[in-house]
Amino acid sequence: MDYDQLASFEPALAEFMEKIRHCFKRDKTFGYLQKYILGLMTDLKRKSIEPIALASGVAVRTLQEFLSSFTWDHERADRVLVREVVNRQHGRPAIGVLDASAHVKQGKYTPGVQRQWCGETGKRDNCVIGQHLLYTDNDPVNPFSCIVASDLYLPESWDADRDRCRRAGIPDEITYRAKWKIGIEQIERAMAEGLRFDYVTFDEEYGKVPDFIFELNRLGQKGIGEVPANFRVWIKRPACKSHRAEHASRRADKIISHSPTFYTQPWRKMVIKDTTRGKCVWHIKSTQVYLVTHKDGKASCPVPTDRTYWLIVAWNTQTGETKYFVSNAPSGEKMETLMEVAFSRWHVEKWFERAKQECGLGAFEVRTYTSLIRHWLACRLAMYFLADQTQRLRGEKSTHHTGAGGRRGQHAGMEDLAEVPLFMETESVCM
Repeated sequence: MDYDQLASFEPALAEFMEKIRHCFKRDKTFGYLQKYILGLMTDLKRKSIEPIALASGVAVRTLQEFLSSFTWDHERADRVLVREVVNRQHGRPAIGVLDASAHVKQGKYTPGVQRQWCGETGKRDNCVIGQHLLYTDNDPVNPFSCIVASDLYLPESWDADRDRCRRAGIPDEITYRAKWKIGIEQIERAMAEGLRFDYVTFDEEYGKVPDFIFELNRLGQKGIGEVPANFRVWIKRPACKSHRAEHASRRADKIISHSPTFYTQPWRKMVIKDTTRGKCVWHIKSTQVYLVTHKDGKASCPVPTDRTYWLIVAWNTQTGETKYFVSNAPSGEKMETLMEVAFSRWHVEKWFERAKQECGLGAFEVRTYTSLIRHWLACRLAMYFLADQTQRLRGEKSTHHTGAGGRRGQHAGMEDLAEVPLFMETESVCM
């Protein structure tokens, strides 16, 4: 944002930041958070610690220590952010989206860095992966989205080297957990703060694990998400417990092709949403199936679940793409509702894109776990505020109006941030 835009947001930003003040023992430390968030929102070309510190007139070392070692309760501030989302729900539909985001990084002691699949580069690369939970109201005209939980994905190699973890400031209680397990923990934490999702949606990384869906059952949380083509289910209960092929579960893609339940079923044409390129049309088939669980937890004893689940296949005739979905929703749920939720994952992809471009989500240059978590929190606070103001302004002015959406102005030089006469520059806050 440029100077005029920042100035216009001053009262709202001051009011928002005041809600977090109680998480700090010293006003001066609170002032550093204000400067850091302001730096993330301005048009600095790089939004890492050094340029933000230089632009705001703070010593670089001081801002580094603010993230790594200064005393303030970032976990409490995180809960404040979630409660802000709870307070704005007002009975609106709510969808939770689970997804991971990778950031290319180097350094032996950068928390969680390892050569692993990196979506940012589309290949295996040295990167840090964060596991995130997004809230969205999925409004078709003026949507609001916010990340309500962010956690570091710690690879197994790091967990096996606790000395390395300690040198990176990673607490002993942070261990290797599969992304789907972190996702379940994030949903539980959000629910503990009063946030409720009508549905949670996810991609194959989570859906490929039946235990993830069973954990959603335990939480009483409805969900729908993608599963791989080789996801195994039963159309009917097997006649007996046997290892013979005729009694075994079947791959989802094989069932779609060979089961009379599917090949005798006509395709149902469904308009998922309207886009700038036209209507997004998919053809749908669905049925109830039994998922694979294991007797006594033994992988060698697969048995069908007691209850049934949705198995849905979606086919795009224009692109030839086929998607498979599984849901624990009631059998009477409307297919329109399920598909609307299943195709709402674009909200988290758009959030990552904007957060990396506008608020420096991946611009962290830190060497400790606490610094990383606090940087992500600051980005989420900035993004929440911008999303809140964007929704407010779009409500006042149609999105097609010139200047109602998108970015304006040039990248600010580092001196611009120091000149902004906002509330965070006042003596009462910073001293």
